[in-house]
Amino acid sequence: MAHALMTLARERGPDKSFCPSEAARAVAQDWRPLMDDVRRVAATLPLSATQGGEPVDPETAKGPIRLSLAP
Repeated sequence: MAHALMTLARERGPDKSFCPSEAARAVAQDWRPLMDDVRRVAATLPLSATQGGEPVDPETAKGPIRLSLAP
Protein backbone atom coordinates (compact mmCIF):
# COMPACT_ATOMS: atom_id res chain seq x y z
CA MET A 1 0.00 0.00 0.00
CA ALA A 2 2.83 2.40 0.85
CA HIS A 3 4.36 1.78 -2.56
CA ALA A 4 1.05 2.50 -4.33
CA LEU A 5 0.54 5.72 -2.35
CA MET A 6 4.04 7.04 -2.97
CA THR A 7 3.96 6.08 -6.65
CA LEU A 8 0.75 8.06 -7.14
CA ALA A 9 2.13 11.02 -5.21
CA ARG A 10 5.37 11.09 -7.22
CA GLU A 11 3.53 10.71 -10.53
CA ARG A 12 1.29 13.69 -9.68
CA GLY A 13 4.11 15.83 -8.34
CA PRO A 14 4.12 18.27 -5.43
CA ASP A 15 1.37 20.53 -6.77
CA LYS A 16 -1.29 17.87 -7.46
CA SER A 17 -3.35 15.72 -5.12
CA PHE A 18 -5.10 12.38 -5.48
CA CYS A 19 -7.88 10.44 -3.82
CA PRO A 20 -6.72 7.65 -1.47
CA SER A 21 -9.10 5.29 -3.25
CA GLU A 22 -6.82 5.46 -6.29
CA ALA A 23 -4.13 3.65 -4.29
CA ALA A 24 -6.63 1.07 -3.03
CA ARG A 25 -7.83 0.45 -6.59
CA ALA A 26 -4.24 -0.05 -7.70
CA VAL A 27 -3.73 -2.95 -5.30
CA ALA A 28 -7.10 -4.73 -5.24
CA GLN A 29 -10.20 -5.14 -7.34
CA ASP A 30 -12.32 -5.15 -4.15
CA TRP A 31 -10.79 -1.89 -2.87
CA ARG A 32 -13.43 -0.48 -0.52
CA PRO A 33 -12.48 -2.66 2.49
CA LEU A 34 -8.91 -1.31 2.17
CA MET A 35 -9.76 2.33 2.78
CA ASP A 36 -9.04 2.34 6.54
CA ASP A 37 -5.66 0.72 5.84
CA VAL A 38 -4.92 3.24 3.08
CA ARG A 39 -5.51 6.15 5.45
CA ARG A 40 -3.51 4.49 8.25
CA VAL A 41 -0.53 3.90 5.95
CA ALA A 42 -0.81 7.38 4.42
CA ALA A 43 -0.42 8.86 7.91
CA THR A 44 3.01 7.22 8.20
CA LEU A 45 4.34 8.54 4.88
CA PRO A 46 5.63 11.94 3.75
CA LEU A 47 2.17 12.87 2.48
CA SER A 48 -0.16 15.73 3.31
CA ALA A 49 -3.87 15.11 3.71
CA THR A 50 -6.46 17.82 3.07
CA GLN A 51 -10.21 18.11 3.20
CA GLY A 52 -11.81 21.12 1.61
CA GLY A 53 -8.31 22.56 1.17
CA GLU A 54 -7.55 22.41 4.90
CA PRO A 55 -4.96 20.08 6.48
CA VAL A 56 -6.42 17.04 8.27
CA ASP A 57 -5.23 13.84 9.90
CA PRO A 58 -5.93 11.09 7.35
CA GLU A 59 -6.78 8.59 10.08
CA THR A 60 -9.39 10.68 11.88
CA ALA A 61 -10.90 12.81 9.11
CA LYS A 62 -14.48 11.93 8.25
CA GLY A 63 -15.47 11.99 4.60
CA PRO A 64 -13.38 12.35 1.46
CA ILE A 65 -9.79 13.55 1.67
CA ARG A 66 -7.04 14.28 -0.82
CA LEU A 67 -3.39 13.28 -0.50
CA SER A 68 -0.29 14.91 -1.94
CA LEU A 69 3.45 14.96 -1.41
CA ALA A 70 4.34 16.80 1.79
CA PRO A 71 6.19 20.09 1.23
